[in-house]
Amino acid sequence: MKNLLYIVLYAWSMLCRAEGLPDLGDASQEAMTPQQERKIGEQSMFEIRSDKDYLDDAEVNDYLNQLGYQLVSNSNEPGQTFEFFALNDNSINAFALPGGFIGVNTGLMLMAQSESELASVLGHEIAHVTQHHLARMVAGQKIDSVAAIAALAVAILAARSNPQTSQAAIVGMQASSIQRQLNFTRIHEQEADRIGLTTLQKAGFDPHAMPIFFERLQKSTRLLDNNMPSYLRTHPITSDRIADVANRVQQTSYRLVADSLNFQLVRAKLRAMQKNSQEAVSFFKSAIGEQKHGNQTAQRYGLVLALLRVGQVVRATQEFAPLQILISQNPMIATLAGQIRRTNKSNTGNTEFYRNATQNFPQHRALAYDYIELLLEANRFEDALKLLNEQIIAHPNDLRLHELQARNYAALGKRQEEHHALAYTYILRGNLLTAIEQLELAKGAGTDFHELSIIESELKQFKEIAATRGKKK
Repeated sequence: MKNLLYIVLYAWSMLCRAEGLPDLGDASQEAMTPQQERKIGEQSMFEIRSDKDYLDDAEVNDYLNQLGYQLVSNSNEPGQTFEFFALNDNSINAFALPGGFIGVNTGLMLMAQSESELASVLGHEIAHVTQHHLARMVAGQKIDSVAAIAALAVAILAARSNPQTSQAAIVGMQASSIQRQLNFTRIHEQEADRIGLTTLQKAGFDPHAMPIFFERLQKSTRLLDNNMPSYLRTHPITSDRIADVANRVQQTSYRLVADSLNFQLVRAKLRAMQKNSQEAVSFFKSAIGEQKHGNQTAQRYGLVLALLRVGQVVRATQEFAPLQILISQNPMIATLAGQIRRTNKSNTGNTEFYRNATQNFPQHRALAYDYIELLLEANRFEDALKLLNEQIIAHPNDLRLHELQARNYAALGKRQEEHHALAYTYILRGNLLTAIEQLELAKGAGTDFHELSIIESELKQFKEIAATRGKKK
């Protein structure tokens, strides 16, 4: 586990050294190896995870990854590594970065009226990655270092979020030239449509959802006048594209593909998060009473979340009662049940509840977070540490797990391990210098020889990286 930082920072070290790329040759050829693409994506993710709009919600991001990998496993590169994540942004947008990193704005997730529609967008973005469109665009510009390409990747991110201000993220390049790089060509878009559509169908989703969703996006431009959705600026949706996709699915019969409960629950959670607390209560109460706005289970789930936000614990407990039957069937329902139990401090049996729930849903991070918090509150530090170590093996880049681990070590009086864990949290935030400071503190705080040897090795590597970065400024 202590070798995690080597993995996380490998991309960073290569970027800081501005490793030269091989001769890129013809622009139609792949610009870089998959390993180089991954390095660029990792560097971009340092920027993304530190951005205020990054939605650090394990349930939302885990859902996106479950849906995304259902598609990836049916793509033309099923072995490609991907990471799907959400941005807390109401604009309608999704984007792909080199190396398999795909971001989805919450606005797009809420605009999608079915899981197949959301899957159609992910399938399209997955195709941009598996077809190496970003790498091929970079090849056409003859950029000769990984560091410069990483800067371009960050510029692409800025353009996806706010095309009007993307020029601010671009240093040392002409704005007009970079803008041409930020937009996929018509050929790229058609290829991503075609391959994404095949992936969508093979994964068991409704292929008709793609042209339906694209047409709705196109119609939204007429409603919004000059406030065009970001997705349409970076992925121009023309009538020809819609017609081409519609023709491809014309011979496919319609079939009802039911949305998963998690799709509905995640959307309800996003609505509960984004609306004013009282507005959210009114919205979900009305939806339940009038039986509108979709799945009733999801609406009740959203109502309970909203009630907890406004501190109405007793009413939240009452409204949750019809969902009790689903606790053993759905991890998001189980997580909400646990949160109600912990809020009702008079409840007994919380430890047994969480032990059973985490055994039923061992990969559901939100449950693990809460169980670890409960164990720390009960001073069961060794039990908490065991669970933390298991979770970190499964989710090595999870910032919150490392924060909890640092708290656990602090409670146990293990200062060396505490500072070592804190170093992980800072490096995952992209803060190399503070990570080095924590490693220095760890070095002087303990006597565990094995731990000390790892710390000294990491310190040497990180100081070399920091020195290289300093020379390039």
